[in-house]
Formats: sequence, structure tokens, C-alpha cells
Amino acid sequence: MSKKISVVELFAGVGGFRIGLEGWNKKSPISGYKEDMEAPYSVIWSNQWEPSTKIQHASRLYEYRFGVNGHNNNDIATVAVSEIPDHDLLVGGFPCQDYSVATTLKNSKGLIGKKGVLWWSVHRIISEKINKPKYLFLENVDRLLISPSGQRGRDFAIILQSLNELGYAVEWRVINAAEYGMPQRRKRVFILGYLKGTSTYQKIETNSQEWLLKNGTLATAFPIIESGELNKKQFELVGDIVKISKEFNCQGVFNMFENSGIMINGFVSTQKTTSDYDGPSITLKDLIQNGEVTDEYYINHLELEKWIYLKGPKKELRKNESGFEYNYSEGGMIFPDPLDKPSRTIITGEGGKSPSRFKHVINTSKGFRRLTPVELERLNMFPDNHTQLGNISDAKRAFFMGNALVVGVIEKIGKALYEKINEL
Repeated sequence: MSKKISVVELFAGVGGFRIGLEGWNKKSPISGYKEDMEAPYSVIWSNQWEPSTKIQHASRLYEYRFGVNGHNNNDIATVAVSEIPDHDLLVGGFPCQDYSVATTLKNSKGLIGKKGVLWWSVHRIISEKINKPKYLFLENVDRLLISPSGQRGRDFAIILQSLNELGYAVEWRVINAAEYGMPQRRKRVFILGYLKGTSTYQKIETNSQEWLLKNGTLATAFPIIESGELNKKQFELVGDIVKISKEFNCQGVFNMFENSGIMINGFVSTQKTTSDYDGPSITLKDLIQNGEVTDEYYINHLELEKWIYLKGPKKELRKNESGFEYNYSEGGMIFPDPLDKPSRTIITGEGGKSPSRFKHVINTSKGFRRLTPVELERLNMFPDNHTQLGNISDAKRAFFMGNALVVGVIEKIGKALYEKINEL
């Protein structure tokens, strides 16, 4: 094996990127931790800080699983870039926020985005590093491509142009893990950046369409089929990110970015694609625990009617706090969740006993029940009981998984990226 690729993991949560890149106990997530994994990556520094909680549960769990060495539990916006070691690959699932640019710094090329928007912390690290990371591997919710509603795609255009100004080519893809045989219908946009001067950048520059559709990192990891000429767009990002923040797609009528795309030297090529997969699929039934579930997860028959109501279709007259009456309607959800398909997306409010429209419920030989923390971990392809530690509640463990990613996706992209970096 060539020299390991050094990694900095931001917004680390409970270590999804790390497990996908390094494996767990030298075993592969995709194999269910049965097969050996010769990991070419090494996380040398990580950061996890949750602003909304006094006790930093996720950071404590991260330290317990991976050790305290190289881990930072401070607000990343306050961490000096000099404290972050030089690295080859920067990874992280940054939050989806309003990325609009507030102002520019006088006499410099730096920028100040809105306070608390964590993308600008990523930008600050890259821009201030003398030795910039050669590669970026980022993740976000797919609505990033169409935000905000009045200026569709502006936020993503700001990100692309800021990376373009820093010398990166960028490819992206919206990937639904279940479309490639994984156990959860979790759709996320994955963004890869390649610094000018790397061999990968040069390959993209030579033929960006071939890279995007056939032989690039994402196309190798997750093959695709084109959806036709009508779904292709090509355009140039014009102006600096202040201009883009104010003017990009001002009419906001059409989506500028499709689910697949590439940007190099400010030129964007984007098109709609569909997954190309014909292999085995993991279903919810494959992952449920049998004979290991305590009574607290089973739904009392007295509460079952409320669960059925919340998940069912509704057309009813409601009244708000000021007494205004309005007609409310919503469609029904499948109840219980089918066992013969991949699961719905896990949300952060998955835990707890209270009836909910969005929590998973399955029907077993012992009756209806919620999913356990171990089952939620399995749906994200984490090791069993990865989130179990001390007095961390089951509701908090469910919250972790609602915030996490499907680590099998990270493993496949990581493997393909390593192959591209080392291609002759």
C-alpha cells in the first residue's frame, strides 16, 4: 500500500466518515464487519461540537471509540487554523444553512459569511492553510442544490464559486443509499473537491464529462445512467461570491443544479442521472433483532390507535392559537413499516415512546414496536452498539443516528477516491 492519506474530520458526530474510511477494528462496514479492510486513510485530527447541548455526548462518544488524541471539542469557528495539522483530505457533513454572503473583508480576498454558518469555517480552514488539502469530501442534505426557495441554487453556487476561487475542481452527486443495495432510503448530496495541480484535477480538465459520467470517483463508486439531453445544463459562474450571493438565479423559477454535476474553472456542467445497480439489497427484515428486544419498545394496545391516527391521512378543520380556523390535510404513511424493503430515512426525533407520525414502527410476532438503537445503527451500517456509552439515553442514541450518514456510502466513495488518486 502507498503512504496513507491523512484526514481531518469536521462535524464528526459519532464518527461516520471515520468508520467509512478506516473501517472498524480493521473490518469493512459493507461486509457487516466480517471481511478485512486494508484502510488507506488515517484520521489525524477531528472536531465535534454541538452548540445546543451543555453535555457534549457525541464528542464524548467519539473520544471513547477513537481516543482523545487529535480530537477537538470546541466551536470550530473559534479554533485557530494553526491548531489544525496539515492534511491530504478534509471531510465533513456541514449543516445546511443560509450561506448568503454578508460582507467582504477590506483589502483582502477573504469573506465574512453570516455568523454561525459553518460552511465559512470550512472555507476559512482551506483559505488560510498554506498547504491546502488536496482533496475535499463533503456531505449535505439534497435540498442544498435548490436553496433558498426565492433564489434556487444560490447557496450551492456560492459554495462552488468559493471553492473555484480557492483552486478546486468539484464534482457532486445526490445518492440514495437504498438504490445501491444499502438498508436505508437516505438521500444526500456528496461533494468532492480536487486541488489544482493534482493528477485528478488534470484528468477532470482533460475530459470533465467522461469523469462525471463514466470514470470519475463518484461514477466508479456508484454507476449511473444519463437521463437525456433535456436534463443537461451548462453555464459559467460569473462574478465573485458576493455578486453570486446577490444575483444568482434572481428569478428563482428553475432549478440550476441537477442531481449530478461537475465544476472546473468556473464552468458548470450538470444533468439528471439515475442509478445503475442490479445487485442484492438489504431490507429492514434483514437487520431487525429477534428475541433481544425489551418490552419498552412494544406499543401498548391502548396507544396503538393514536399511532394509527398520526400516520393516517387527514382532512380536518383545525384552529390556531389566535382562534383562526383552517382546513388541514395530509396524506397517509404506510403503517406499519414494510419489512421487505429498505427503511425510510431515520430522523433525529426517532427515539422515545411518544406516538409520532415519523418514527418507524414494525409488526412482529409479539406485536407492534419501535426500532431499537442497535437496529437504527444497522440501518446506517454502523457496528452494533457503537452509540452505547454510560448514561447516554436510547433517545439520544436515536438522535445520533438521525444526524449520521450511511457509512457504506463513505466506504465505497473512499475506495474509489483512493484508486483515482493512485492511478498512473
